[in-house]
Amino acid sequence: MSRILHIEASPRADRSWSSKAARNFLAQLKEQLPKMEVDHFNIWTAILPTFDGAAIDAKYAKLSNTPLTDAQSRAWKLIGHYVARLDAADAILISTPMWNLGVPYRLKHLFDLVTQPGLSFSFNPATGYSPLLRARPTAVLMATSGDFTEGPSHGRPDLATPYLRTALAFIGLKDADIAHVSPTIGLPEAMEAGARRTEGEVRRLAASFAARLA
Repeated sequence: MSRILHIEASPRADRSWSSKAARNFLAQLKEQLPKMEVDHFNIWTAILPTFDGAAIDAKYAKLSNTPLTDAQSRAWKLIGHYVARLDAADAILISTPMWNLGVPYRLKHLFDLVTQPGLSFSFNPATGYSPLLRARPTAVLMATSGDFTEGPSHGRPDLATPYLRTALAFIGLKDADIAHVSPTIGLPEAMEAGARRTEGEVRRLAASFAARLA
């Protein structure tokens, strides 16, 4: 039985373009893999611990191979819970809007929590950084007001796509498939074309995931 972790990064899931695309994707995937389980992780309703104080000290203690204090151990154990939830999934789906050319701050917060030495990556002065999580089907459905599918939108760069691809690969979730759900505003014909493109991307991703998870 396969389990997919759906990280929902829109604060208005009931009317979000990215959440709607994710529901479509999961429904199609469920048709092909009826026994698939979905671990739904809404980062706006989850209580994400702050990454400061004992947590930061624990990170640097890990990097320097220094024993952790009790407070640092408690903070590190809590962070490890999020990494374990990520690593327990057979596939990863992130649905998110683009905010100010990047990702919502709560999604960045989650990445800052799970990108930790000894948990999701390792570092050797001689060889550099190495991811610790295994590769698995990973996709991002990202809603954008403008159309970034062929480059900048009215001069605005897409900083979210390269960040997500790099951040995911850094911890081992390499070759993430990032599909744009766009444009969400604009001329009706452009939005209709975007909706058709999104539907095609969702079908493609669902078929790809099903084949890899079967």
